[in-house]
Amino acid sequence: MSSSKSATFNVAAGPSELPEALRNSRQLQGDATFCFDCNPKLGCFTDCCANINILLTPADVLGLARRTGLTTREFLDRHTLVPITENLHLPIVMLRMDDTAEKRCPFVTAAGCSVYEARPWACRMYPIGMGLPPARAGVEPEPGYFLFQDDFCHGHKESRTWTVEQWQRDQGVLALEEVEKGFRDLVGHPWFIGGRKLDPRRIEMFFMVAYDLDTFRKFVFETTFLKRFDLGDEPVEVLRTDDRALLRFGFRWLRFAMFGEPTVKPKPQAAGAAEVAP
Repeated sequence: MSSSKSATFNVAAGPSELPEALRNSRQLQGDATFCFDCNPKLGCFTDCCANINILLTPADVLGLARRTGLTTREFLDRHTLVPITENLHLPIVMLRMDDTAEKRCPFVTAAGCSVYEARPWACRMYPIGMGLPPARAGVEPEPGYFLFQDDFCHGHKESRTWTVEQWQRDQGVLALEEVEKGFRDLVGHPWFIGGRKLDPRRIEMFFMVAYDLDTFRKFVFETTFLKRFDLGDEPVEVLRTDDRALLRFGFRWLRFAMFGEPTVKPKPQAAGAAEVAP
């Protein structure tokens, strides 16, 4: 069994233009319902946790690092892969499977997920996939939702009924939506229309700010950053201790540093403040 749990897919208008993973999937519109349940009594329990590509969002990396007692840098080094392809305009992070023939998730046990409260966004969403249309300047993208019906999964034979919103609320997805949307807005930014790409320096900065939050915190508090930039209404001490607040600020910072948006203001007396480096 080989499949993919992805945070989002880019979705074009026509069915033939959909990513292959979505072409045979049922689209869930409005209050459409679907049947699904997952529990240890199912014969397929934890089968979906092996030989699979799980893409991690910044909130996923942060949550899993805190759950496992690692710094974000340690978690990235031990448990993730960063595939490099010519088609990617930003780095992506994938969960590293174990070294067994089954290539199972390192956090799955016979009893289920050992990091369940911090499980990745894609695991929370399954069996739903979310698609976003290509970026268009001045247009807020409306996500579309699709139902994965993998042959190995018996959960679709269960009688429990859901709408997309009910499922997202039950799985804790909506509680993380503010942070997740901030990330989606970055990776789907209209700046990338036409194939524009960031230079290596800004790609490195994106990776640090988005995924390696502990290093970004050091960048903010242990360099001249606070002398060079006016954070506006952002309480500085909150950023020192509140991970989600720092991550949200990081997304604002990246919009300034990568796209030149006025989301962070250089202090007038700080010469060369617009020059940034991780």
